Amino acid sequence: MALAAGVDVGSTQTKSVIINEDLKIVGRSLIDTGANVVKAAERAYLESLMDSNRREEEVAYVIGTGYGRYKVTFGDTQVTEISCHGRGAVHMYPNTRTVLDMGGQDTKAIRVSETGEIIDFCMNDKCAAGTGRFLGAASIALDIPLDELGATALRSEKPVKISTTCTVFAESEVLSWLGKGKKIEDILLGVHQSISSRSIALLRRVGLNQEITFTGGVAKNIGMVKVLNDNVGTKMNVSDESHYMGALGAALFAMDHILESRLPAGGKA
Repeated sequence: MALAAGVDVGSTQTKSVIINEDLKIVGRSLIDTGANVVKAAERAYLESLMDSNRREEEVAYVIGTGYGRYKVTFGDTQVTEISCHGRGAVHMYPNTRTVLDMGGQDTKAIRVSETGEIIDFCMNDKCAAGTGRFLGAASIALDIPLDELGATALRSEKPVKISTTCTVFAESEVLSWLGKGKKIEDILLGVHQSISSRSIALLRRVGLNQEITFTGGVAKNIGMVKVLNDNVGTKMNVSDESHYMGALGAALFAMDHILESRLPAGGKA
């Protein structure tokens, strides 16, 4: 039974997923991308192989995706992260018609068909104001680990209003509120609400009427999930595999290639 792999090279983290012909994930890995993108892709792929306890020879096709997809030098081809997140989301949640992908440096709202094909999409155009990097700026300013931001924000009773639309000035505004005596949790909830409002604006541009799946690393932030759900007015799909959704979509495209290559010349079994 052949295996397929998808390697998603993001701005901050690189993910790799290996699936079997039953379209089940058999191996995965997540590492920091760092300065050497080529090495990050190779390392993530090898670690996912180790996780799957399979040999590299068993992987018949590899697809690279993400901003560094062309650095997956061992890959067979590349597919955009927009297509991969759409495909992965519909695979995990078949009724998905809208995808919100929030990563380290950009946020994308994607409308998909029932087969996961991209119908429409839009991206943030205000630097990284509505992305994970905005949270990173707050994390640095308040000296709180990224994985604690969401839980801390949910303790807020009176969030402040974050007005800046630029990540460069986010740290200054956060420190300004801190200097005015505002509670850390109130500042953080303000940051989350600011990101949420920008994300929902993107979603409205592609359509908010259908089932929404939240993908990307920020989907692990419980505060962001709660704020988005409250503001959207519905419960978005959030999978344990949300962080791996782009890599999963790439692996699914890779498996398509494997299965199609077995068909006779007429294209039918």
